[in-house]
Amino acid sequence: MSQHSQLIQALRAITGASQVLTDGDLSAWEQDWRKRSRGKALAVVRPGSTAEVAAVVKACAAAGVSIVTQGGNTGLVVGSTPDDSGQQVVLSLQRMNAVRALDGANLTLTVEAGCILQTLQETAEKAGFLFPLSLAAEGSCTIGGNLATNAGGTQVVRYGNARDLCLGLEVVTAQGEVWHGLSGLRKDNTGYDLRDLFVGSEGTLGVITAATLKLYPQPAARLTAWAAVPSMQDAVTLLGLAHQHLGAGLTGFEVMGQFALSLVASHFPQQRVPLYQETPFCVLLENSDTESEAHARTQFERLLETALEQGCVSDAVVAENLAQAHQLWHIRESIPLAQAEEGLNIKHDISIAVSRIPEFVEATDALLQQALPGVRLVNFGHLGDGNLHYNVQAPADGDARAFLRDHEEHVNSLVYDSVAGFGGSISAEHGVGSLKLDHLEQHKSPVALGMMRAIKQALDPQNTMNPGRVVRI
Repeated sequence: MSQHSQLIQALRAITGASQVLTDGDLSAWEQDWRKRSRGKALAVVRPGSTAEVAAVVKACAAAGVSIVTQGGNTGLVVGSTPDDSGQQVVLSLQRMNAVRALDGANLTLTVEAGCILQTLQETAEKAGFLFPLSLAAEGSCTIGGNLATNAGGTQVVRYGNARDLCLGLEVVTAQGEVWHGLSGLRKDNTGYDLRDLFVGSEGTLGVITAATLKLYPQPAARLTAWAAVPSMQDAVTLLGLAHQHLGAGLTGFEVMGQFALSLVASHFPQQRVPLYQETPFCVLLENSDTESEAHARTQFERLLETALEQGCVSDAVVAENLAQAHQLWHIRESIPLAQAEEGLNIKHDISIAVSRIPEFVEATDALLQQALPGVRLVNFGHLGDGNLHYNVQAPADGDARAFLRDHEEHVNSLVYDSVAGFGGSISAEHGVGSLKLDHLEQHKSPVALGMMRAIKQALDPQNTMNPGRVVRI
């Protein structure tokens, strides 16, 4: 019996034979979300408990077989699918989806890593609380994956990234040991912060199996506004005014370019996209108020009156009810879907100091148009925290697949060099995965890379945890 056959037998003994998949259609685990890469797994293993995860990791470590941990497989940087060797085990945590505890007095919720983000949000809401992490894939992505990639989303401007919402973790190490770190403490200065090592590590240091997360009181009211702005600089000016008028109530601030919104209008005509035809950019902003809807509406009215007087807003609408607010947010969330309908594209998830974003956009737009005349820029994202999805679509009469094949590396180099020149980051919330590995090595300092490699080698000396992602050993 081969070593791999022995390992599969051992895995079946740990989880049950039905939870170790080796045959049939495994594309749900082997193909990435964007359908850019298709690998081949030795097996897909679906443990049902932390003890089973630990036993699986121990068995794979003893066999020298690497593990690719996977949640909802909604990542955008090819970081959670196997390579094509047929020698990696995919460790799917989707069965581990239990809510373990809700502590209302401590404002914490403890859940297993396979819990769907939307389920987590609904659990908090039913108990009268808010879990604010929100992103387009929330109906499919899992909290383990959100933490492993330090996901961001639409409310970072108020509540922070996934890292900021996490108080403790349970982790299976590369050696198959369990670190029980599910503390709900907000203060714990007892040495290195191990939690923050694993948040954002993309499965390269260990397996997150559970997390204790922060909850917040539900706001008394949420209001959403949609504003037309003449330029990206005006959007930044509006953001400053929103901070002044709304304070901590400002929970979302999204910018959307005209072409991005035109794709939604074209591919989803049932959605009525307001104001986009008359302005280069639109802004979607949300005010969550702790007092009342009347107070929130008064704040919004004062903000928009000031913005109109100063000329940074040319027109604006405020949602009259929750249904209208959902419609406006649905337009924003439909941009990636509309872009996919338009054809393959080159995605960038970048962050730059908010003050420098207008200059970056102007300079980089010009660079791309000079290098590739007719290229179309799908520019949208979380301006409130300096994160743009600065995507590049083929010219209107071009072959999208051929454009991606022939120009992706050149486009990436132009954009990432420009990002570096403005002191930004090439990955704001999607992670590094394998797609950005080479670019990270070009743009991360040698000192930082050296420390990252030292951490990887210390915690995973066999390099069995998601190798070839984030940092090379």
